[in-house]
Amino acid sequence: MPILEIKRKIEELSSLPLTKERDKEIQKLKEKLEKTTKEIYSNLSSYQIVQIARHPLRPYSLDYIENLIENFVELHGDRAWGDDPAIVAGFGFFERMPVAIVAQQKGRTTQEKLRRNFGMPHPEGYRKALRIMKMAERFDRPIISFVDTPGAYPGIGAEERGQAEAIATNLLEMSLLKVPIIVCIIGEGGSGGALAIAVGDRVLMMEYAIYSVISAEGCSSILFKSQEIKFIEEAANNLKLTSKDLKEFEIIDEIIPEPLGGAHSNPEEAIANVKEYLIKNLKELVKIPKEELLKKRYEKFRRMGVYWEE
Repeated sequence: MPILEIKRKIEELSSLPLTKERDKEIQKLKEKLEKTTKEIYSNLSSYQIVQIARHPLRPYSLDYIENLIENFVELHGDRAWGDDPAIVAGFGFFERMPVAIVAQQKGRTTQEKLRRNFGMPHPEGYRKALRIMKMAERFDRPIISFVDTPGAYPGIGAEERGQAEAIATNLLEMSLLKVPIIVCIIGEGGSGGALAIAVGDRVLMMEYAIYSVISAEGCSSILFKSQEIKFIEEAANNLKLTSKDLKEFEIIDEIIPEPLGGAHSNPEEAIANVKEYLIKNLKELVKIPKEELLKKRYEKFRRMGVYWEE
């Protein structure tokens, strides 16, 4: 890939003793890197965006929580079965305002990925999230939800414990919560696993995140009975899973811009951008009376999927 090659050359030159000629060469390479990155990222295919959304160095939910939420206290357990590390939930302060946080966390190290089940929640995870959201309603705390999951865990145990029921209950209950809910899709928004914590008054989405009813690979397997890259790319195109597609269809409300090269290239800037959008939307939502908030939320989701035949 041209970007990696240029970066490698810059690193090689930077490791050598600095001279005027070498400094000029490094500056030229940096300019070339910026130009090349802009060209590539302005013409990304849908499946390339899928790969960026899954980049292992993108900021995860805990990165946003650690940088944006003060005095965060995580709560555990669904009071029925157990705790699910794939869902992080609790209370803290965002810009001095008390808020509730629900989020999906994939994990970075192999050990953490296994412990958090690669960010794929079980029913107890969704029930834990709902428990915290109901507490937020009781104490009149706005809810901020960070979505980043390949999907709900489809294992036998999860199904036995009511995976579908847990997701459906969250959809119903979130639609009725009498507090502002801001949803931020930061990476993968996979199927009902994402939607279970994504019913909100404002749905924000990172520029290179994805949000879809099924993965491109899963769609390719079902429709084309193949995992060939050409079919996966076609599936990604047809799913309309990018932020631009979803904004056009009014599934999401706003696109949060990412740094040049994606959130993984500059996590600090990405987190700062998310902070800016959260502040703006939270300020607007807390001013809306509760009954009007519920009415607007209902109307927002009722409009989705409406079409007219000519």
